[in-house]
Amino acid sequence: MPLHNPMNPQGLEFLTPEESAKVDAALLSQPEKFLTRLTLSSLKLLRYIAEDEGVAIEALTHDQVIAWFERDAKRKREQGIDATVLKWDV
Repeated sequence: MPLHNPMNPQGLEFLTPEESAKVDAALLSQPEKFLTRLTLSSLKLLRYIAEDEGVAIEALTHDQVIAWFERDAKRKREQGIDATVLKWDV
């Protein structure tokens, strides 16, 4: 699920190949590796949302996160997936 950045049409990667390799090399079980990848990806998305909202990540509220996801979903419904930040089909 890559992030889309208008300045980078290919989008942002949730995990770079280097980050993924480091998780793979970690002395963790498969469920722990999955949670680690999820956490690292979530951190990148929260940083993106905070920047988009114009606030420090520490000041980001759950209401702002929910509103951001709603706006992204609305863009998808109204303008198509190419207008969204998150590129996913579920």
